[in-house]
Amino acid sequence: MSNLDVVGIGNAIVDVLSHTDDAFLKANDLVKGSMRLIDPEEAQNLYSRMGPATEISGGSAANTIAGIAALGGQAAYIGKVADDQLGDIFAHDLQATGVLYRTDRLIGDLATARSMILVTPDAERTMNTFLGASNKLTPSDVDEDLISRAQYTYLEGYLWDPEEAKDAFRHAMRMAHQHGRKVALTLSDSFCVDRFRDEFKQLVTEIDLLFANEDEICSLYEVDEFDDALQAVRSAGTMAALTRSEKGSLLMRGDEIHLIDAVPGVDVVDTTGAGDLYAAGVLAGLTQGRGLGEAGHMGAVAAAEVISHMGARPEADLREMVAEAL
Repeated sequence: MSNLDVVGIGNAIVDVLSHTDDAFLKANDLVKGSMRLIDPEEAQNLYSRMGPATEISGGSAANTIAGIAALGGQAAYIGKVADDQLGDIFAHDLQATGVLYRTDRLIGDLATARSMILVTPDAERTMNTFLGASNKLTPSDVDEDLISRAQYTYLEGYLWDPEEAKDAFRHAMRMAHQHGRKVALTLSDSFCVDRFRDEFKQLVTEIDLLFANEDEICSLYEVDEFDDALQAVRSAGTMAALTRSEKGSLLMRGDEIHLIDAVPGVDVVDTTGAGDLYAAGVLAGLTQGRGLGEAGHMGAVAAAEVISHMGARPEADLREMVAEAL
């Protein structure tokens, strides 16, 4: 890959997906639809109580990067796994999608991160995440060769927690802009926004493209109405792609605004990865030279595909689906 469309940086996590019911959530004191961080002991205990599960490499930014590859893009990923079995699974799954992945593995006591994702019959997912080795990303892991060759460096808000990971993000942002490249950020979750609101507000003014859902963007600017959050983003001067579930999405660049309808008639099975694949579609469209509106439609198609089945990676031919939709 002499040229890259997008390089993603985020938590390298193996998703452990399992169908369950509300009774299991209640019995284990789990809040439906939530995302929480757990320690190694709780991770092992919950795993032992879960039903049959599917293990696949995940992590928000990694899902987006895999989606870009599925849409024909040239993509790379930077994220930390341990030298263990789940680390092997992560690397194999990601590389099998055509993504360039070569981050050095962590040697030591911490295991590869995993997220136990419990999916109820209403397609809601409850995420219980042990961050493990993924939290040990450092500035030295940021590959300047990859950053310099990518049109966009895509940063995952979930990783904005450990100080060394923050330093890695800032290092990657500086590196990208020094090479005349662009930076995109996803807020990832209202949980992240609530913890780092002021820092995220500052980051929004320093990046080129922001991804967020309605709850996240309203939380960021501490407003109740989406229109108020929209005006705040416009004041920051940053291009934004904002999702609103069944209401579709809105993409904005200065005075240019596109309203994109959600794809109708989708049988929702699992909402895991919807925002990740939406970002994949938008980034793939922009790096292919498409307009903002077309890129938004690509995001909607990619998101619709991934919520139609279990797991956060596409199963159908996304390029064919986009060609038919556009």
